[in-house]
Amino acid sequence: MSHRLLITKTPKCYVGGAFIRSESGRVMALHDASDGFFANIPQCTRKDLRNAVEAAARAGPGWAKRSAFNRGQILYRLAEMMEARAAELAEAVALGGASQAQAAEREVAASIERVVHYAGWTDKYEAILGSVNPVASAHFNFTVTEPMGIIGVIAPDDSPLLALISLILPAITSGNCVVALASNTQPYPSILLGEMLATCDLPGGVVNLLTGLRSEMVPTFATHEHIRALSGAVNAADRKTLKMGAAESVKRVRLLKAEEPIDWFDDKMQGVEEIRALIEFKTTWHPVGA
Repeated sequence: MSHRLLITKTPKCYVGGAFIRSESGRVMALHDASDGFFANIPQCTRKDLRNAVEAAARAGPGWAKRSAFNRGQILYRLAEMMEARAAELAEAVALGGASQAQAAEREVAASIERVVHYAGWTDKYEAILGSVNPVASAHFNFTVTEPMGIIGVIAPDDSPLLALISLILPAITSGNCVVALASNTQPYPSILLGEMLATCDLPGGVVNLLTGLRSEMVPTFATHEHIRALSGAVNAADRKTLKMGAAESVKRVRLLKAEEPIDWFDDKMQGVEEIRALIEFKTTWHPVGA
């Protein structure tokens, strides 16, 4: 029997429902824990980021109109896809140095559970965050939630899969779309996550995953006027850049300090307060007896 050449994967980013290379053609060499070459990861540019924002803008209205039940179904389907490829996800996380057993037991399992957690929130957060408000006039006054639009997500290097998932999920649970920049040092889990997003019935463009250098991408995240909020864990220099750009383009900013320990496994990193941070509230006054 003749030996055949092993076909290795060409990693691609997931943008607008399609798998893309960087428009620049540049790549970053990714090495495994033993410093052996593993793959070339696309080095996305500001143009790729702008293209991803356009894809999110096209997908946004349709995703926002989906029923809460349907969004929950799609998220649960994502958990099924991740469960089926849990071993492969564990290998991707293990490239950063964790043993495969540790990665499978902790980060991958926690990531799948987090998806199921938010799948359960899709039809419940409105009942908690919306309200009927007492007013001292002849009006029926009530508040409902609305998605903000496009959320920019910047994931840290620690817990590259769980952190990325934890930042994306509260945004899309409520009908937002996401443009996310994956871990700079451990981007491969995001490549696999994109493959699973493509097969879980999530409309193309709702989640867009980019890989690349923060130094090139962060300024555009900060100033792009169609990105309505920024969420992530970044260092002090990037926080300053993002906050200054957000002030000029009127963005909501929710940034954790990457230089401080963040326990992404903690239950405090999930829940309705995470959803609240990335929605808007609309209050209506309706005359009574007029």
